[in-house]
Amino acid sequence: MKALVLAGGSGTRLRPITHTSAKQLVPVANKPVLFYGLEAIAAAGVREIGMVVGDTHAEIEAAVGDGSAFGLQVTYLRQEAPLGLAHAVLVARDYLGDDDFVMYLGDNFIVGGINGIVERFTRDRPTAQIMLTRVGDPRQFGVAELDASGRVVGLEEKPSVPKSDLALVGVYLFTPAIHEAVAELKPSWRGELEITDAIQWLIEAGLRVESDVISGYWKDTGNVTDMLEVNRLVLESLEPRMAGEVDTVSELIGRVLVDPGARIVRSRIVGPAVIGPGSVITDSYVGPSTSIAADCVITGSEIEYSIVLPRSSIMGVRRIESSLIGQDVEVTPAPTTPRVHRLVLGDHSKVQISS
Repeated sequence: MKALVLAGGSGTRLRPITHTSAKQLVPVANKPVLFYGLEAIAAAGVREIGMVVGDTHAEIEAAVGDGSAFGLQVTYLRQEAPLGLAHAVLVARDYLGDDDFVMYLGDNFIVGGINGIVERFTRDRPTAQIMLTRVGDPRQFGVAELDASGRVVGLEEKPSVPKSDLALVGVYLFTPAIHEAVAELKPSWRGELEITDAIQWLIEAGLRVESDVISGYWKDTGNVTDMLEVNRLVLESLEPRMAGEVDTVSELIGRVLVDPGARIVRSRIVGPAVIGPGSVITDSYVGPSTSIAADCVITGSEIEYSIVLPRSSIMGVRRIESSLIGQDVEVTPAPTTPRVHRLVLGDHSKVQISS
């Protein structure tokens, strides 16, 4: 079995961060979302990966390399435009050959990995196997309809009137039969080749499509709210670590990770939180569910439930929460004082904030 990892797309819901960064490389708990997916694929015993990349291919390739760091062998496949998930399968046709494969969306996060579904697919070998989860607003997702016995009888992409609350999770397993389905597709109303249409084609052809309804945690990390929630979840699962320097008057409470080269001076850190290598926290408060990446400077400030990317500085600002701050950002005081600041800042930004 091979894997097809989708790491293209423009990441419009994470603007302005994704003007300068690939959405799959935005970190949670100081590790890119994409890396969690690669680790899950490797843990499931899959070793060969075709990675579909787009305009951010150089950044993705620099981060992942040949895949050896993950125990994988990665082949990059260029998709000239984000024309749908089924289009990515079309792009990868020659690479996939006649192998079964798991398709994994690189900006998805699934607690518990994919070992179970890969094992079931390998054992039972239906034509396709999909993962489903119940969601509050299925209109934002591909939606599955099941019959009384739990068999998949229909799929629809982002329906205005959903037939169920079961959304497709970004992991699919296919036999080579999917290639015939993809070859028959026409672009949808969105101008894309939809993988839901391809699976529907298999169903209408009388082929077996199985599903697993997962009860664990899944997020499509395509927007700031979901990124912050995944960051919180991952931080809560990490073990405390003290590899940096903490002075005697600072206070660390709960699950806190301080990486090598980081320094905590006259500050209070309440976990779960991670302070990246080389970062310096001085006269500040870092609250729960916060990830501070490498080489950041936080002085005389308060921040919680936020993600700060590398080499950014926050100086004399009270108070920041629920924020995603890009690389090389400078946040400094301005004349007036709002009680709370909510920020989504692109790389190399310079912002003045009242304090």
